[in-house]
Amino acid sequence: MIVIGGGLAGLSAGVALAEAGWRVRLFEQRPFLGGRATSYVLPDGEHVDNCQHVTLGCCTNLEDFYRRVGSAGKIKFFDRLLFQDPQGRIGEMQAGLLPAPFHMTGSFAAFAPLTLADKRSIAWAMLDILRGKGHTADLDEPGGISMLEWLKRRKQTPGAIERFWRVVLVSALDEELDRTDARFGVDVFWKGFLSNRTGYRMGVPSVPLAELYDGCKTEIEKRGGEVNLRMPVRAIHLANGAVTGVEFDGGRRESAEAYVFALPHPTMAELANEEIRRLEPLLGELENIGVAPITGVHFWFDREVMKEPFVTLLDTTTQWIFNKTALYGTGNGTGKEKGQYLQLVISASYDLLQKPRQEIIDMCLKEVQQALPAARDAKLLKATVIKEAAATFSPQPGVDRWRPTQETQIRGMFLAGDWTATGWPATMEGAVRSGYLAAEAVLRSAGTPRKFLQSDLPADGSVGWFC
Repeated sequence: MIVIGGGLAGLSAGVALAEAGWRVRLFEQRPFLGGRATSYVLPDGEHVDNCQHVTLGCCTNLEDFYRRVGSAGKIKFFDRLLFQDPQGRIGEMQAGLLPAPFHMTGSFAAFAPLTLADKRSIAWAMLDILRGKGHTADLDEPGGISMLEWLKRRKQTPGAIERFWRVVLVSALDEELDRTDARFGVDVFWKGFLSNRTGYRMGVPSVPLAELYDGCKTEIEKRGGEVNLRMPVRAIHLANGAVTGVEFDGGRRESAEAYVFALPHPTMAELANEEIRRLEPLLGELENIGVAPITGVHFWFDREVMKEPFVTLLDTTTQWIFNKTALYGTGNGTGKEKGQYLQLVISASYDLLQKPRQEIIDMCLKEVQQALPAARDAKLLKATVIKEAAATFSPQPGVDRWRPTQETQIRGMFLAGDWTATGWPATMEGAVRSGYLAAEAVLRSAGTPRKFLQSDLPADGSVGWFC
């Protein structure tokens, strides 16, 4: 069994297939595992994530994957989400004593950055989601509708759109509301905030992302498999409608009974030659799936400037500030115990791609100093900017028609990746779902079916009253 790609999709497929008794040989082109959800070391020895990744309580498959590879204890979960606007007004999202879907009622009513009119319009839209069990009728319109159009149809106020819907969804889906299929946006609120009182809980890694994958290599190798790094695939060979081998640098060729290609969709599009596209037409349509960027900004201060583990900023370019010192439980790498390391996240950061890094640093530093008064007197010791131009696939309206299933018409070829048909957008949960679905497809094809995919969190509390 050969798995091409060492991101979450490939790792989850490889671990599942190894557990099912297959000898897995995994090949990754980079010198480390994790794909787009990983970390690396700066020249001065500092570990940085390429972008801050988080999970939610509703991400059942990602939770299962972390458990399988021994990383569940490396995730810290938080019940309180904090929001702050430029005027210093604070809003919280936190479950109270009431059952779902009323569990957020208290914190929502006290959410200072929103006006009464904003809250009233949001409440009516949430009721619509509840009545449809997360699927309103207009989501089935041909070609899909954008999230912005969905909100306008429900007469959302400008404040509700900018300070609530956009804040949550651009971070969750890495795309602007007018470029996002409303089905994904509605799903975020149904699964994360309405159907189950624990779905919104946010899990943040307490270690650099690369350390989450240490157990993956172990799980594969202890079952007789192998993990090969710095091995980019260059060609896929076919004969009589079946994969006969894959070719790497230097003409090295490897073959197996089955192959899982867990690559980013632009890479898969490049590998799909004319014969592959003829046999599996959707692989010839991957160019229709766009990409969206994420920018991470890293600041190291000479003193503590932030108490909370993270905060969401409203009406600013910076969307999230993560207190990495608190999350890691360590110093900032400067040898000064009172120093602090912060990571900022800006999703759908199209406007930043062409900006010089120093301009981005200066702009974000001003926003941090406005939000965190203690940062105004602190010394910025160092800063770095990491731009991921193709961090995720873009969940544009109707994108699902271009997403292939994990089992193809080509014998021995299986696909994994958050861009495949998973029912989820471009998230770590979606990547793991694709890996599990690919493993299930391999086993089903071999006549030894087995289930890995975990069910969504069940609706609980009083949600049934509305459904």
